Amino acid sequence: MNNQKVLNLLGLAMRARKIVSGEDLTVQAIRSNQAEVVFLAKDAGKNTQKKIKNKCIFYNIPVFDCFTAEEITQAIGKPRMVLGILDKGFASRIEELISG
Repeated sequence: MNNQKVLNLLGLAMRARKIVSGEDLTVQAIRSNQAEVVFLAKDAGKNTQKKIKNKCIFYNIPVFDCFTAEEITQAIGKPRMVLGILDKGFASRIEELISG
């Protein structure tokens, strides 16, 4: 997996306004089936991880916890633990890069 390319794509998606960030907004996007892919910081709290992962499993949305909060913050320019990608194009490209 090419971490830097994925992080660059997150930055691009952010600038294109195709990202929803923050726990509450991401959960809303998951519930309304708008989120294509969810990123969860691997150093997020246990409750946050459990809540987000369970929601993603229930709604059948891929969730990745391959980055720290620091890396996510650097990529999108905002301090965040959780974010969702709303665009199919960005989501499929990111999934390609992550799965190798």
